[in-house]
Amino acid sequence: MTRIGTSDLDVFPLALGGNTFGWTSDEKTSHDVLDAFVASGGDFVDTADGYSSWVPGNSGGESESIIGSWFAARGNRGSVVLGSKVSQHPDFRGLGGANVLAAADASLARLNTDYIDLYYAHFDDAATPLEETASAFNDLVVAGKVRNIAVSNYTAERVAEWFDIAEANGFALPVALQPHYNLVHREAFENSFGAIVAEKQLGVVPYYALASGFLTGKYRSADDFGKSPRGGGMGAYLNDAGLGVIAALDEVASAHGVAVASVALAWLRGRPGIVAPLASARTTEQLPDLIAAATLELTADETAALDAASATF
Repeated sequence: MTRIGTSDLDVFPLALGGNTFGWTSDEKTSHDVLDAFVASGGDFVDTADGYSSWVPGNSGGESESIIGSWFAARGNRGSVVLGSKVSQHPDFRGLGGANVLAAADASLARLNTDYIDLYYAHFDDAATPLEETASAFNDLVVAGKVRNIAVSNYTAERVAEWFDIAEANGFALPVALQPHYNLVHREAFENSFGAIVAEKQLGVVPYYALASGFLTGKYRSADDFGKSPRGGGMGAYLNDAGLGVIAALDEVASAHGVAVASVALAWLRGRPGIVAPLASARTTEQLPDLIAAATLELTADETAALDAASATF
C-alpha cells in the first residue's frame, strides 16, 4: 500500500480508471471489472463527472452512475478509495464556486455515496478566480462531502498559486496531482513538476499511463490501429523512437515473463512521487497484466535501459 501525499489515504499502487465505464464497457462488464480488481487486491478507483459524455446518446455521469450502482449492489463503499473530478460535465462546466458545489452534489447522488475520498479540479478554469475555486473545494471538505482535494491538468505555476491561496486563507491543501505522464510522454511532467511535487509532498496519480494502449505493445504498425476504439491516437508514437521504447519493454518483459504493459506501469510506479499509475480495463481479461505491475520490481539496469530508450520523450 502507498500513501497519497499528505492525506490519510493508503491505496493499492495501481488505480483503476473508470473512463471505459459507460463507453466501451457496459454496466455488467464494468461491474465485473470492478469485482475482479477488488478481488485482486485493488481498492483505488478513479472517475470523473464528465465520463462518458462524448459517447453518442450519453449525457455525462455514466461512469459515476455505474460505480454507484456497483457500490449499492456490493455494499462495499467503505473499502474503496474513490477519486472523481469536476469541470467537464455538460451541465456543470468550469470551476465557478456555485458550480463546483452543485456538481459535487450531483456526483454524490450518482455515486450512491455521501463523500468522495479524492476530488479533483479536472481542468484549470482561467475564467474563474482561483481563490473562488479553492474556497469552494474547501467548503466541500468542511461539509464532509470531500475528504481530500486534488488537481489535474494544471500547470506547475497554477498548482503553486493554489497552494499560496490555500495557505493564506486557511483552506484545505491539495494532496494529489493527476498529470499526463508515461514512458513516451515524460518531458512535460519531469521538467515542470518535480520541484513542487517534492516541496508540497503531492501524491502523483498519472493518467494515460499506457499511452492510450501504445505501451501494451499491441500497436506496432498502422494496421494495428483498428484493434481498439482508442487506436487512432497511436500515430504520435508509431515512429523509430516509439518503437525503440517498445523494443526495450519487450526485452524486460521477456526477462520477467510478464506482459509489456506490466513493465511500462512498473517503470512508472517507480518514478519519484508516483503513488499509483492510472490504467483502465475494458474487460476482466485485461486486468491481470495491470495488477502484475503493482508487485513487479525492475532492476536498476532495466530501469536505466527504459530511461535511455524513452529519453527523447
